[in-house]
Amino acid sequence: MVSCSKCGKQLENSTHTLCLDCFKKESKKENELDYRYNVIKGRIAETIIEELFLTLNYNVFRYGMENSIPGVMTLLKGVHGDVATNIKRMPDFVVQSKKTNDVFFVEVKFRASGEFTYKDLGGDEYPYRNAHIVLVSKKHIKCATVEELKNGKEFQYLGNRKEFETDREIIIEFCKFAVQFFETV
Repeated sequence: MVSCSKCGKQLENSTHTLCLDCFKKESKKENELDYRYNVIKGRIAETIIEELFLTLNYNVFRYGMENSIPGVMTLLKGVHGDVATNIKRMPDFVVQSKKTNDVFFVEVKFRASGEFTYKDLGGDEYPYRNAHIVLVSKKHIKCATVEELKNGKEFQYLGNRKEFETDREIIIEFCKFAVQFFETV
């Protein structure tokens, strides 16, 4: 008879090394670590984009749930319902052009693969229809509106977006930052 490698409990007819209780505890720890790891990657991507827009002479206001309602991220983990879902989906930033005074919602997403779809955003349930999604990957910083994603359009390089008067050279420098931070992810 085999015993659990963690607690020593006898395992009957098992090819596993952990009993169910120990397996659940280990899985929970791994899920918690994965969650924290993903939060950190997301915050690094947000910081890169925040600093990029500041460098491009935009006003940048942190808007997402972590900033509007401090501490709510932990409270809403695992909570479902319309209000909780809408809070979780708040865009990360409001950015304003100092030149034109135009204001934009900006949601930052990091994907190592550079792949992100309308479905990943939540599809038709995403409440911020006028948001711009800035996708940070290991190689690029790209952007698309929610409506563009809905219509199946591809992300464009941020430097090619007409609504953001951007400097491609500055964006390239920030892409290099992203590569440095995310090359091993």
